[in-house]
Amino acid sequence: MTNKWLVSIAVLATLLSGCGTNNGNGASPSPQNNDGLRQQAQQLPESAGEELDAAGRLEQLAKHVPGVENAHCVLLGDTAVVGIDVDASLDRSRVGTLKYSVAEALRDDPNGAKAIVTADMDLGERLREMRQDIQAGKPVAGFAEELADIVGRIVPQLPRDTLPRDTTDAPASPQVDQQL
Repeated sequence: MTNKWLVSIAVLATLLSGCGTNNGNGASPSPQNNDGLRQQAQQLPESAGEELDAAGRLEQLAKHVPGVENAHCVLLGDTAVVGIDVDASLDRSRVGTLKYSVAEALRDDPNGAKAIVTADMDLGERLREMRQDIQAGKPVAGFAEELADIVGRIVPQLPRDTLPRDTTDAPASPQVDQQL
């Protein structure tokens, strides 16, 4: 009987010690990973001049579309987010037509091929402020997160990101429908 207990304790100790070695691979980044992130952030300003020129070119293309009063563009990689200012009295269909016209104007530019166009006033203001901060040489910390928030508001769900529904987990009871 004591042999069974000793074997059980030995197996349990082996299993627990084996699981304990995996703690270093958790979700929190190691100091080495943080250094790599700092190096990337330091490399961004080297191409900032090119991105500012490209963003300015896209802004000018958008401004040349009749009906667009002003435009603000921010580039991140090969994606451009362009905010356009239009007359507030325009109806929704006309604004949609203007957005489409701006997208067509940007399509032929290498940096505008993957542009996202918005006519939302709040998002346009955020883009304008981000552009001014970039031009002023402020650090780009948090820049990607802010741009991701803006894009998330414009395109909340992409079709390629959706998964088919699993109808096997759906409740068959009519009581659930009555409670809702």
